[in-house]
Amino acid sequence: MQAYEESVSFLGTWGPFQRKVFFLLCLATVPCGYNSLCVIFLLATPTHHCHIPAHVNLSQEWIQASIPVQQVDGKPERSSCSRYELDHLQNLSAMGASLSLGQNQNLSILGESPEVLLSSLKQEGCKDGWTYSTEDYQSTVVTEFNLVCNDQWKQPLTSLVYFLGGLCGCFISGQISDKFGRKPVLLGTIAMIGVYSGAVAFAPSWPIFIVLFFMLGLGQLTSYITVFILGSEILIGPARVVCSSLCLPFTFVTATVLLSGTAYVVPNWRHLSLIMTVPSLACVPLCWLLPESPRWLVSRGRLQEAELLLRSAALENRVEPPHVIFLPASARTSIECLDPHSEDNGPCTVASASQSLGFWDLLRTRNIRHITLMLWLIWFSMSVSYYGLAFNMSGLSRNLFLNYFLVSAVEIPAYVMSWLAARSLPRHLSFISFTLLGALALFLIPITVHSHPALTMFLVLLGKFGILAGIGMLYVYTGELSPTVIRNTAMSSCAMFSRVGSCVSPYLLQLAKFYEFLPWIVVGSLALLSVLLCVFLPETFRQPLPDTIEQIALAQRFRWPWVSETPPRDNGNSAEEHTTPPEIICTTYL
Repeated sequence: MQAYEESVSFLGTWGPFQRKVFFLLCLATVPCGYNSLCVIFLLATPTHHCHIPAHVNLSQEWIQASIPVQQVDGKPERSSCSRYELDHLQNLSAMGASLSLGQNQNLSILGESPEVLLSSLKQEGCKDGWTYSTEDYQSTVVTEFNLVCNDQWKQPLTSLVYFLGGLCGCFISGQISDKFGRKPVLLGTIAMIGVYSGAVAFAPSWPIFIVLFFMLGLGQLTSYITVFILGSEILIGPARVVCSSLCLPFTFVTATVLLSGTAYVVPNWRHLSLIMTVPSLACVPLCWLLPESPRWLVSRGRLQEAELLLRSAALENRVEPPHVIFLPASARTSIECLDPHSEDNGPCTVASASQSLGFWDLLRTRNIRHITLMLWLIWFSMSVSYYGLAFNMSGLSRNLFLNYFLVSAVEIPAYVMSWLAARSLPRHLSFISFTLLGALALFLIPITVHSHPALTMFLVLLGKFGILAGIGMLYVYTGELSPTVIRNTAMSSCAMFSRVGSCVSPYLLQLAKFYEFLPWIVVGSLALLSVLLCVFLPETFRQPLPDTIEQIALAQRFRWPWVSETPPRDNGNSAEEHTTPPEIICTTYL
């Protein structure tokens, strides 16, 4: 296949056309960033205790004493899920018992000599509902549908449903995008975010809410993956690196920070959900101005549409396009030459450029299968690390809005560093360095969490910095490893495994029941696993993007340093085997 980037080099790398695409791509990132971690605010759980009905004939002092006090982490806290039996308290109050609230919460009955221990009274559940604190939130999904105590299991399940929506969206949209185009999928997913963000605001019950929440998750990550693919395929040279590794992540982070400010100003979850529709609905008309990926059009054999698009871009950039941009034979065919050492040794064949490739083609050949499996594990591990930190922000401060702002703001320098690394450093070195830094910080947190809170906060932010910078490099790395004919499917499949990791992360904190620091150890270990797997991936720094599966670089093989590799026996084909690049015989149409 003719080198695509050489064919479109007449456009330049930073003209009016590229600037327009760059600006529109950044705007299209806002809706998915604004909704990315909405679960944190929509499913926030304020402090609460059992509700005491107004018709109960008890003084304010007795009402205060009706909630048991428990020791949590060595500190006294009012019970969230139980109260003393109100009938018993009413009888004691009618008998003229005087309440003496001391350290042991004793009460004495007038005319009776012995004191009665208040904590020894029989307790009951919250039969009349709960009273929630309105210090931070006026209402949330948890307070609206009472997802506490016996129904507390519904909280992580709701988060799981949201991330499962993203998983299904990535699985479906990647194949649709590779078959029907990037632009239809982008428009559909952004519209889906806007529609279902507003729809959840009118959910009358929890079952209906999780169905709508699933549909919202279906479009959230899918839209960002499609924007990323469009930027990687339309832009070339330095503009592509700046877009994919800096500006798109920066816009995404800015949108997440805006969400924390909006949630602080709008404490009602239904109103917040309605506001979340605004960026999506505003971006749908702007996305119509985005062109389809000409690289994808060429890979599908739609030469006339690709040339028309590029000639229009040449008019915007005021440059003269060549008479023929793509050679018909090289654009309509792809040459598949089999390795002479492969099991299926045979002659070169000519395949249609518009051949439909799907999810299972990611596992078709040995090389792409190894690369795909390693990428899936890396994306899963990094996602568990990322969302594990996001769901465990209580160690930073008691203010949830401040926590969210801090862990979101630290992403900005992380993505700046990943952009600088993407410009001038190999992908191996960059990803391994950033992820190792994050893993080491996570392993040190258990040592300082009780004795040095300020240092613990620094380590959490440092861990988030390293993990995010590694994820920023991972997006670039995966896009460069994936061929054009199946790039969106490859990216979406990786994002699908990322969503599997995010589905696991809400339950990660349950490991603390077995060992207090086990969640931190698991998160750090998964980051180290990503580092080890990255060693076996091929380097893509300053290499042209592959257009076909056959053009993917070979995965690295592990060799013990003390074992020397035996040179292959010369059977007369050594010169042919070591020819680089291999000779390709092209059969063209008349």
